[in-house]
Amino acid sequence: MRDINSLNRVILVGRLGQKPEMFRMPQQDRWKASFTLATNERLFNPNTRESSDRTEWHNIVVFGKLAEFCEKYLAQGRQVLIEGKLRTRSWQDKDTGNKRYKTEVEALSIILLGKRDESAASSDTRDLTQDYGRGANRGGAATEEEPAPFDDAGGGSGGGGDDDIPF
Repeated sequence: MRDINSLNRVILVGRLGQKPEMFRMPQQDRWKASFTLATNERLFNPNTRESSDRTEWHNIVVFGKLAEFCEKYLAQGRQVLIEGKLRTRSWQDKDTGNKRYKTEVEALSIILLGKRDESAASSDTRDLTQDYGRGANRGGAATEEEPAPFDDAGGGSGGGGDDDIPF
């Protein structure tokens, strides 16, 4: 059995807050996509017997071929499953001089849930995973009918805004 001293893994299912923003990273000759993802948690108050939803917004960044896929297939309100890792970046605020931090989810795998029209009773899913161990592109370019998996190691920074809740 493997001894795990630490683990950095995130799995989220939610809806996009906006269409991914694309950024060209010329120093690394690849693309970066950035967007927000909303997840909901149903809370129940036993005293009042009422339930309510709490929405949490997550900043997502994606790199390389998977970022290009996001630009083509993801839109505001689209439901996805994202698997990735947490990354925290820091910088010096130009106005105040204070050190600022931002924690983001670096997506390594994205599964599209539901159909394009986002009907609730959908069973259509598409899986895009990255295989870092093999290092070769397993599927080539994705097509609209059947997106293929992509390989690409990634890292970096990104942002995202808080748009209205997409559902």
